[in-house]
Amino acid sequence: MAKELKIGNRAPAFTMPTASGEKIALKDLKGRTVILYFYPKDLTSGCTKEALDFRDKIKQFNRLNCTIIGVSKDSVIRHEKFKDKYELPFILASDENTEICEKYGVWAEKNLYGRKYMGIVRSTFLIDASGVIQGIWRKVKIAGHVDAVLLAAKALS
Repeated sequence: MAKELKIGNRAPAFTMPTASGEKIALKDLKGRTVILYFYPKDLTSGCTKEALDFRDKIKQFNRLNCTIIGVSKDSVIRHEKFKDKYELPFILASDENTEICEKYGVWAEKNLYGRKYMGIVRSTFLIDASGVIQGIWRKVKIAGHVDAVLLAAKALS
């Protein structure tokens, strides 16, 4: 188990396949603010609401030189369907083997109606232009979350 990340830590490196068929790597985003948000599953109600909230604020994030990356265990093909259906203008990256989820400490035991299983805990990391974590939201409640991330991103600019 990786040590729990804290504000001020260097963000763990990652390279993941994306819905566009490319690969996205943290090292390629130096000089940009990165919003790395982890969510449980494409095309589900909560995850769709969160993605739509990011989509609807994309212009504000773009003005702040932010790159938004949504990460789940879903396949690249499922990500493509999710992006197309909701016209999501940001990157969806696939972490099918949960390696990146584990590095960020978001792959954890969950409990649903008494059934225990491993899954992604909805979490967001705000990473500054030099690769340092400047904001962490764990066990995210969707309502108001994107506004909170946007406010924190504005404080960095």
